[in-house]
Amino acid sequence: MSNLFAVITGASQGLGKSFAKEFARQRKNLILISLPDENLSGLCLNLEKEFGIKAIYYETDLSINSNVLKLAKWLNDHFEINFLINNAGVGGTKKFDEVSSNYIEKIIQINVMATSMLTHQLLPNLKRQHQSYILNVSSLAAFSPIGYKTVYPASKAFVHSFSRGLYQELKNTNVFVSVVNPGPMKTNDEVKKRIKEQGFFAEKTSLNPDKVARYCIRQIQKRDTVIMVNHMSWLFLKIMPIWIKLPMLTNKIKKELEIKL
Repeated sequence: MSNLFAVITGASQGLGKSFAKEFARQRKNLILISLPDENLSGLCLNLEKEFGIKAIYYETDLSINSNVLKLAKWLNDHFEINFLINNAGVGGTKKFDEVSSNYIEKIIQINVMATSMLTHQLLPNLKRQHQSYILNVSSLAAFSPIGYKTVYPASKAFVHSFSRGLYQELKNTNVFVSVVNPGPMKTNDEVKKRIKEQGFFAEKTSLNPDKVARYCIRQIQKRDTVIMVNHMSWLFLKIMPIWIKLPMLTNKIKKELEIKL
């Protein structure tokens, strides 16, 4: 078996967990990253037993920059890496003038800083391998600002732009960079309920994380630089003028917020 590893952040649930399962099916060794107390050890044990791979876990809070640097050093000191998936992300729906400074800082730290810094620190390791891949998880929210979310779409726009620029910079090297922009996914019962409450269109355009993970891995190996998994929603966001989609999306989010309150 190869001694190369795939690193996946935010791997304990949702899309990150689906990436882990899909890689394990392909007999790829894994290093899974998540917050503490999310049963990451159990996931690794199950994947090792079922697929005969090496699955190692590391629990840390990526909203603290020093933790990101410690993680990167540990990875570089102990492993050879040829796949990095920056999947960890955080969002939220709140009035901007009612959030705390910590709320803003956490979104920027995880979505922007952790993605950038982990990529930067692991790049020499990735370059050592015969062929390596970086997949950054952005969002359809990258294509439109949205009121009552404000910081989240801006952070995902950064991830998209960062990924495209890094792809161009590394296109003549052995490191291939791609970005995926998924929409809402049916990751747990709470999310499924919220999608159902949003009506027919939301249900039809919501995604299965296992299918998304499978598609992403296939597309990046085909060297697809921008992976779209929800083409209907993406087309809507691309062709709709900002003066229409911005108030429309904002009003939709406002209604959701009012229901919560």
